[in-house]
Amino acid sequence: MEDPVRTTSLLHVAESLRTGATGVREHTDATLRRIADVDRAVRAFVDEPERTERLRAAAQDVTDRHPAPDGRPALYGVPVGVKDILHVDGLPTRAGSTLPPEELAGPQATAVSRLLAAGALIAGKTVTAEFAVAAPGPTRNPHHLDHTPGGSSSGSAAAVAAGLVPLALGTQTIASLIRPAAYCGVVGYKPTHGRVPLDGVLPTSPSYDTVGTLTATAADAALAASVLCDDWRPERAGADRPVLAVPEGPYLGLAEPEALTAFDRQVTALRDAGYEIRTVPVFDDFEQDAFSLFVVNLYELARAHAGLFDRHADRYDPRTAEAILQGRTAQESDYADALKARAAFRDRLADATHRHGVDLWITPAATGPAPRGLDNAGDSVMSLPWSGAGLPIVSVPAGRSTAGLPLGLQCAGRTGEDERLLHWARDLESTLSAPTA
Repeated sequence: MEDPVRTTSLLHVAESLRTGATGVREHTDATLRRIADVDRAVRAFVDEPERTERLRAAAQDVTDRHPAPDGRPALYGVPVGVKDILHVDGLPTRAGSTLPPEELAGPQATAVSRLLAAGALIAGKTVTAEFAVAAPGPTRNPHHLDHTPGGSSSGSAAAVAAGLVPLALGTQTIASLIRPAAYCGVVGYKPTHGRVPLDGVLPTSPSYDTVGTLTATAADAALAASVLCDDWRPERAGADRPVLAVPEGPYLGLAEPEALTAFDRQVTALRDAGYEIRTVPVFDDFEQDAFSLFVVNLYELARAHAGLFDRHADRYDPRTAEAILQGRTAQESDYADALKARAAFRDRLADATHRHGVDLWITPAATGPAPRGLDNAGDSVMSLPWSGAGLPIVSVPAGRSTAGLPLGLQCAGRTGEDERLLHWARDLESTLSAPTA
């Protein structure tokens, strides 16, 4: 088997295919060979016996529709992975479960249709935790095959880290893009909640659910965002450097010592590079805030699975079933109170952001490096407040643990300012990847 770690730049692949420097059929065959060789160990993709025939036919179709380089769409011929809770015409949706696929069927997701309209090829469905909740799939971390890739967008993160595809769609409810991106050493981008349509996506918690991307670089994420996001305007990015803020309070103490030590190094590197970094008190009552956010999550999860769970409870993994049953114990009044608490939390965070002149909040992207084993996909708490507030978030690679596992820096921007977030992420990424003296 070839080296299971080999990211490829979406920008470079897309340009090579659009200009004709690389042929679509040639690149498609190379993708199929890489999947056949490496994915036997990594297991990022859902098994698909007819993948070769389907993907070659799609490559021929996009070539026939765009014979001349002039006017080829942005993702012409680019193979992408799609998390298996998004519907794709012609491919079943199983959502990492053993439920009958016909129970989960539905119209193709708008996010998928936007990729196809931009010329992309669907390389296949990527593995997800069951229903994007808590029960991990079989995917392994390409950096260390006996460690988790994170969840629930495990297959999407691993597929990009292993160089199977340069772009994969994932989703995030709490930390399902950011954490696996950090564990696998790639860039995870969660847009502002609602910036990418959710139709055609199996719901987990609609108040939080967001379609996002896994790519090799922040610049790659910006290209994907320009295709996926509503009303994308690159001119909004601006040129000024952001003011960074570290949240002071009990929240950061939930990270492991190794993550905090690495975060201190990252903050020092950014300060030495000329960034203004402020320490801002926030989340004084984080435990209560977290409780309200999780009540919303579990209540909506239980409602999303009401009919399915009634018909197929015995087919659910016990961890997923436990979450659904816990959500069923919440009353409508509990949910209404939690929504009010969430709105108040969001307002307090927005007030602190504006009052202290914060452009980006920075934190560890996960509580630590990827845990050993495949049964534990890691802790979601580092992304909880930012996802709970619906903010755009990006995780960029930021060094390695003492065991050589990737670490990430999480950056949360202001609502709707995704263009600025991804523009700034490029320099943050470059600064944190620079060699130290």
